[in-house]
Amino acid sequence: MKVPFLHLLFLLVSALSSANTINVIKNGRVNNLKEAIALAKDGDTIIVRKGIYSSFNTVINKSLTILGKDYPELDAGFREEVVTILARGVKFDGFIIRNSKVGSLRDYAGIRIHKTEFVTVSNNRLINNFFGIYVSDSKHVTIYNNSTQGTNSVQNSGNGIHMWQCQNIRINNNYSTKHRDGIYFEFVKKSSISNNKSEKNIRYGLHFMFSDDNLYKHNTFKKNGSGVAVMYSKRIRMFNNLFLENWGSSIYGLLLKDISNCEIRYNRFIRNTTGIYMEGCEGIKAGNNQFINNGWAMRVLANCVNGEFKENNFKANSFDVTTNGSLNLNHFDNNYWDKYEGYDLDKNGVGDIPYHPISLYAQLIEQIPQSVMLMRSFMVNLLDKVERAIPSLTPESVKDNNPKMRPWKI
Repeated sequence: MKVPFLHLLFLLVSALSSANTINVIKNGRVNNLKEAIALAKDGDTIIVRKGIYSSFNTVINKSLTILGKDYPELDAGFREEVVTILARGVKFDGFIIRNSKVGSLRDYAGIRIHKTEFVTVSNNRLINNFFGIYVSDSKHVTIYNNSTQGTNSVQNSGNGIHMWQCQNIRINNNYSTKHRDGIYFEFVKKSSISNNKSEKNIRYGLHFMFSDDNLYKHNTFKKNGSGVAVMYSKRIRMFNNLFLENWGSSIYGLLLKDISNCEIRYNRFIRNTTGIYMEGCEGIKAGNNQFINNGWAMRVLANCVNGEFKENNFKANSFDVTTNGSLNLNHFDNNYWDKYEGYDLDKNGVGDIPYHPISLYAQLIEQIPQSVMLMRSFMVNLLDKVERAIPSLTPESVKDNNPKMRPWKI
């Protein structure tokens, strides 16, 4: 067994010792990235020095490490894509990527990664590109510490970080703004999105469809057209994310549509029109979340089943829970509700009578949205108190049998 190992070690050392470093300098012998790639061999390193370089779809088709020093600029002049990575094992780090072409028939990108694996794109700044980073038919790709800024134009904005038909992707510590969607997943499996900030995007901070077994944690989605849309996916985990100030008509912090077996824990939903909107979902487990100062904390349609909503805090929301039916196949338990007016005679920290989170007025608004103008009126408060004393119109099945008297420390 020792001989093959020593032979492999010898080959590795030989490959490393034969690797070259090519310098690209604006007025030097090699003065553009395309020429450096043509001269390079697999395993070489290319260092691009500070300067502005024209880059009309520079194709990286070799296993190279390409490093920008002092943020050199690659500019496509709105005539093409900027960079395309087709080889495996590429590292691309430290550039300003700007001004890709805009197209209605083709998704031009600042950086495109296609049909490859084990690629790392890091520490880049992408400005005024149609799509920022576009990854397709690839696996084991890491997108780390990049910033993407779109044009903020409805017609001329693609997505900041776009994934299509990929697997084992890691998107970490990136910033996306002024795009159509900050981050977009479609047919992406077993991947993670963590420690990213997506704000002021036209449509969604994060949008993903048909993408199973993914993890989303420690991200911030702020002031987007909507926060996050999750559609037609299974086994999603969303932990420790912040959904902040996603305001507007039909705007949500988190939209769940036709989702099954999803865990939503330790997230904060603060000052959104709707914290979580759920439609056609099954087996959702939402626990240890904070819902603070939202219009609607949760809107759960009656076609959602087997949901468990436990140990959450509901504070200062206009409406805690609303629905268009009975929700009798879902379970609320051991949550803190700041509107709870019950008592705790045995002092065990749990209310002695159940709490019904759906108010009569909330149900009325579901049927007649214009009635929102009556909010906080004396008549509405009176109707809600009568309904809580003698429930008749609100769904009796939606109740928390063990409401917490004090907020959970989350």
